[in-house]
Amino acid sequence: MASRATSVALLGASAYGSSLAFTAVTAPAAGRIASRTGEPQVRHLRSAANAAQAQTASVSSGCALAAGAAAVAVGGLQKVTKKRSARGVACKAFNPELHKYMNNNSGGGGGSAGTAVAGQAEKLTSPPKLLDGVDIFIFDCDGVIWRGDSIIPGIPNVLDKLRAAGKTLFFVTNNSTKSRAGYQSKFTSLGLNVQPEEIFSSSFAAAAYLEQTKFKATGKKVYVIGEKGIGEELDLIGVPWFGAESDKDQKPNMGSGGTVQIDENVGAVIVGFDRHINYYKLQYAQLCLNEIPGCQFVATNLDRVTHLTDAQEWAGNGTMVGAVKGCTGMEPTLVGKPAPLMIDYIAEKYGISDRSRICMVGDRLDTDIAFGRNNGLKTCLTLSGVTSEDELLDKVPRKAGTEGIQPEFYVETINDFVA
Repeated sequence: MASRATSVALLGASAYGSSLAFTAVTAPAAGRIASRTGEPQVRHLRSAANAAQAQTASVSSGCALAAGAAAVAVGGLQKVTKKRSARGVACKAFNPELHKYMNNNSGGGGGSAGTAVAGQAEKLTSPPKLLDGVDIFIFDCDGVIWRGDSIIPGIPNVLDKLRAAGKTLFFVTNNSTKSRAGYQSKFTSLGLNVQPEEIFSSSFAAAAYLEQTKFKATGKKVYVIGEKGIGEELDLIGVPWFGAESDKDQKPNMGSGGTVQIDENVGAVIVGFDRHINYYKLQYAQLCLNEIPGCQFVATNLDRVTHLTDAQEWAGNGTMVGAVKGCTGMEPTLVGKPAPLMIDYIAEKYGISDRSRICMVGDRLDTDIAFGRNNGLKTCLTLSGVTSEDELLDKVPRKAGTEGIQPEFYVETINDFVA
């Protein structure tokens, strides 16, 4: 008779088969957990995880699950809710069968059914408590290092002191409007000495994904909704592309018999943040995805809002991706946070084996903190961006998709690292 853990594992795996995704389990995480448990049935998670790593459908619905969902499957809800060491978190189940199963088997206590909660975040009052266990810091940029085009006060001093303490620093941003070279120019303009190899953007991640999947060998092109950062990164790997800013003034013929003609050799549509989004671009993208067999839908990120200026929040790339999802019914392959592509790339390139000594620092629960927890990193939320302390501590309602996601530590700004 299958154990409760095995039953949940099988339900989690089957959820992907029906596209009513509950888990966003990464293949490496599922493999590690399966090998530790010794339960052959849990290995069904591997096939689900392979699909999840490319599809991550539930992330777009606000789930930040990855390895945490596998932990639920293997250890049961009670174990995950009681152990802060569980990697990742689970959201409310979107699969009705799994949601019913969790309601009937949660055993009372420890969070709502179907939700694995990591425990309340701790406000960092003694920097060594975090810094002594960290060799590498990965920083988000918008809301952590700067807001819009204004640097957050004190940041240069913080970065200098961390480097002096022997810490390695990386900067990982979901903003796709610039390439890595473009971001280096921004860092320099703000008085920050950051090297190109320390910068990872979602525009780079999109190109890296196509390079890993050998897209260039297909001889096909990419249609881009986005800005120059994506195109600059595609140029570096020799993948032909079009669209983006060159289509910002295009208007479709919507008169009698009007059509938009597409290039049938498009093999992928990449959707990144686009301040010049228009109906022509959306129509072109939906025709490619709906009418060209095998055309891939790639999203650089799903951020709901972004910091275009330091005065207010602005609609983010989730807006553009949501529009394309709405007219195609397709879920994108997500390459930015919280998907594992960028941390996997960093770990492989720099030979990092112990991810527990890496700390992800960001201002967003559903991208930055989920990215860290899903991939075995320490996590620290900064309140200098989109998340308030009241929201983090559940004194006010959480934004949709952030429920149950908790960092280990939080700070007002990263100035608290060297206070």
